[in-house]
Amino acid sequence: MALDFLLVDDDQAFAMVLARSLTRRGFRVECAADGAGALQARDEPPLRILLDLNLEGESGLRLLPALRQCYPHAAVVVLTGYASIATAVEATKLGAVQYLAKPATVDDILAAFQQVMANPELPLAPQPMSLRRVTWEHLQRVLNENDGNISATARAMGMHRRTLQRMLAKRPVKS
Repeated sequence: MALDFLLVDDDQAFAMVLARSLTRRGFRVECAADGAGALQARDEPPLRILLDLNLEGESGLRLLPALRQCYPHAAVVVLTGYASIATAVEATKLGAVQYLAKPATVDDILAAFQQVMANPELPLAPQPMSLRRVTWEHLQRVLNENDGNISATARAMGMHRRTLQRMLAKRPVKS
């Protein structure tokens, strides 16, 4: 019998609360705080992997191909507090079946694992993104193009590195 969920998140409090909620619903759950813990050999491979995008000192995007290789039959959903279109596209290119922004409920997470096929009936946004959101998306795209290197991204955008760091420390705007 396979493990139902592998939760890969450096926020131990969040991981434990989520693990407890999933266990109450009858799922078998294991937690890993980093890439090494996620990739270590398990008696039973997981059916589902919930991967945090921003692991302390690591990028979940860099970990995703190794997880796909180690657990080829597992469905991977990326969960992040720093959602952007650029990272969502990269996550799906690297093999994630869904991408969720925090905060997400247990029902949202379970629904993400259920809906692995594309949904052409998904409604379009009623209005375009705000200027602040477009700026955030552009910043994320350039950061992704520079493999997460803040100094290279700041040079490419013609801004000071510290200014870019301050912008990245803020949560993205919703719309």
